[in-house]
Amino acid sequence: YIDQVEVKCPKCGGNMKRTPEVIDCWYDSGSMPFAQWHYPFENKEIFEKQYPADFISEAVDQTRGWFYTLLAISTLIFDKAPFKNCIVLGHVNDKDGIKMSKHKGNVVDPWSVLDKQGADAVRWYFYTSSAPWLPSRFSAENVSEAQRKFMGTLWNTYAFFTLYADIDNYDPSKYNLKDCKLTLMDKWILSGLNTLVEYVDTSLNEYKITESARAIQDFVDELSNWYVRRCRERYWGSEMTDDKISAYTTLHHVLVTLSKILAPYVPFMSEQIYQNLVANFYKDAEESVHLCSFPVADKSFVDTKLEEDMKFVLDAVVVGRAARNKSNIKNRQPLSTLYISTDRKVNDDSILKLIADELNVKNIEIIKEAGDFISYEIKPQLKTIGPKYGKLLGVIRNYLQNECDAKAIVNAVDNGGVFTTTLAGQDVEFTKDDLLITVVSKDGYANESDFGMTVILDTAITEELMLEGISRELVSKIQTMRKEAGFEVTDHIILGYNANGNSDKVLANDSSIADDVLADSISNGVFDGYTKTWDINGEEVTISIKKN
Repeated sequence: YIDQVEVKCPKCGGNMKRTPEVIDCWYDSGSMPFAQWHYPFENKEIFEKQYPADFISEAVDQTRGWFYTLLAISTLIFDKAPFKNCIVLGHVNDKDGIKMSKHKGNVVDPWSVLDKQGADAVRWYFYTSSAPWLPSRFSAENVSEAQRKFMGTLWNTYAFFTLYADIDNYDPSKYNLKDCKLTLMDKWILSGLNTLVEYVDTSLNEYKITESARAIQDFVDELSNWYVRRCRERYWGSEMTDDKISAYTTLHHVLVTLSKILAPYVPFMSEQIYQNLVANFYKDAEESVHLCSFPVADKSFVDTKLEEDMKFVLDAVVVGRAARNKSNIKNRQPLSTLYISTDRKVNDDSILKLIADELNVKNIEIIKEAGDFISYEIKPQLKTIGPKYGKLLGVIRNYLQNECDAKAIVNAVDNGGVFTTTLAGQDVEFTKDDLLITVVSKDGYANESDFGMTVILDTAITEELMLEGISRELVSKIQTMRKEAGFEVTDHIILGYNANGNSDKVLANDSSIADDVLADSISNGVFDGYTKTWDINGEEVTISIKKN
């Protein structure tokens, strides 16, 4: 402090006393690590236990404020940094990346979002939208999108479980996961779960928030859109079979573990799932998910080869669906064979049956070369070929379209290679960037390429395949009618129909339809029940159903 000095007020002439000098108030905040404990005057033990801090976080504007004064004071007094880790957050901007400002009218009232989408959705958006240190583009629409993609998917999976668990009065406390007869799908999802637990635990220890949140999001997507969808029929039927018990116990374990992993990210949703699935059944369970220990990966469930194989399956299914879309053949229409040309390895060929089931094909064949099923069309890339061989452009175009060995060129330029030839007496070199390569299916086939594989569908449809396709179409339409009529999934029905041609042949002879739709009888002729007329592959079919 400096000595007080008396001065005259320039307006009234009265005496004024100067207030003693006050240091920048940020130095008060910078003193927080020791001042909060009144150290060094007392609390020496607790101060030394908690200093330096494991982690601090504030926005980038604190660089010259709190971050600096913490570091400056600590270095001056203790000769070391006061924190081990610091995450500097980027600013929150509007949806166009412009700084929010009242006079611009682009400010978002946080309560309008919290009241509508909820705090969990807002938190999840910030975790997954970008790295923490980058500026965020915030809007209610972006929050809703994050909410739909992740929270909606997780909640639908949870709701699926509770729906069927209530029907069967499933009590998780009566079953042990390690006593269950697990299927391949069960083993895969449990392996992926424990791999996720280990990854998230490691990532959080390293303050990798975005990476861990996105990994959880990817897992939940596969849980819902692959595991549950592929296993849903296991929950049907009235008998509590070993397979159904395994399905329930596996999904319950996954959902409970997810609630514990997600507790730091979406605390309210995690708590609701935990209360319903754990606290309601286990008397000795922790009162809240937030009092539970973070999960520890059980390595006995981890099967990396199975996870690799399932990744192959998922990639092949994506590419195969694209090939089906290109062929304009519905997925309900069975096809004979799907060929996969790839250098990727599969550890257990039996897993390929999942691809066959998902894409509705009878056989899967892994091949090295796709040349028997595809050809290539090659054109010059003008923006690269023009500057190098402008005068030869016409000759090059004719060579690529009419004279070259297209397969040899594609093989040469793959993986950064170069194809060399002589045209009009001049050496010409092509790289992949010099060419526009289009893969063309040969007649009777449809193909698509991605993920290091080319998938080729044999699109020829025999009479047997055609009739099976009609059967699947009929089952789909009858299931739709059951839902529209308000029937429960376990209700049995009787079914009548009026049909001609192939549809009549299928309804009269295919007993699998009755099993699939829980029909105790199928008869020719409609009756007084829920009735609807459908177009089945160009044939008019009228169907009546009612509960039996």
